[in-house]
Amino acid sequence: MSLKQKDLVSLASLSPDEIALILETADSFKEVTGREIKKVPALRGKTVVNLFFEPSTRTRTSFELAAKRLSADVINFSPSSSSVVKGETLLDTARNIEAMQADIIVLRHPAAGAAETLARGVKSSVINGGDGWHEHPTQALLDLFTLRERRLEFRGLRVTIVGDIAHSRVARSNIYALTKLGAEVRVVGPPTMIPAFLDRLGVRICYDLDEGLRGADVIMMLRLQLERQGRALFPTIREYSRLYGLTAERVKLAEPGALIMHPGPINRGVEIAPEVADSLSSVILEQVANGVAVRMGILYLLSGAN
Repeated sequence: MSLKQKDLVSLASLSPDEIALILETADSFKEVTGREIKKVPALRGKTVVNLFFEPSTRTRTSFELAAKRLSADVINFSPSSSSVVKGETLLDTARNIEAMQADIIVLRHPAAGAAETLARGVKSSVINGGDGWHEHPTQALLDLFTLRERRLEFRGLRVTIVGDIAHSRVARSNIYALTKLGAEVRVVGPPTMIPAFLDRLGVRICYDLDEGLRGADVIMMLRLQLERQGRALFPTIREYSRLYGLTAERVKLAEPGALIMHPGPINRGVEIAPEVADSLSSVILEQVANGVAVRMGILYLLSGAN
């Protein structure tokens, strides 16, 4: 079985079987990341371009490591030192990169829909590394992989996503994927951070954190997207933390052994208390480590090497 599309732009368009295929493929590459020599020749001769128009640490580094461990050639494109500053469009930039025989383009962009626009305009495979408020599919896939590695069954799994839902591409991708796989998803946040359409996606909306945490198997905390809000959506950060910050006491409302997740970067003491982020229930660093294996799997499947 293979992916039926040349790109990975959104999880909304993937079937449960395709999601399962990506996770199973990542399994084999997780073994590679644990070897002394962490390299296989699967993408030898292929070129992967990281086209990042927004700052990134985890996603960009993870994709670069994934491509290099598959033996691909990697180019990290910096818009600030390119013709973009002279007015060149995204599509023209990508087509010029494609003319240099780029096989896969990983795009991160502040505009929602940029990845889909690019995918339609180039023959290269496009992977969405996060576009505006839209989606971040590879982050959701590494989250799923982390839960699967912990032997959790998705069907019936109670997942609570807390925070700035309106501006979170991670939340959207996770909602699409988890509901497809049969999980029960709750979203928690202030009314100003919960989009109006969300109930149509089959999630339960809570405005009270304690209510949303009761009986949860997984708690996924989100960073406040202050750079995307444009206006204040809550009185103060202290007030937000008091109402929606995850403390050790609040974790007790969830199921015993509930897992704590966060896509990063973490604002310690705002959305999550340091002792919770560093607790034995936290799988935050596992998420980061699993990102390499998952992205290796995605690059492999889209490269046509399988």
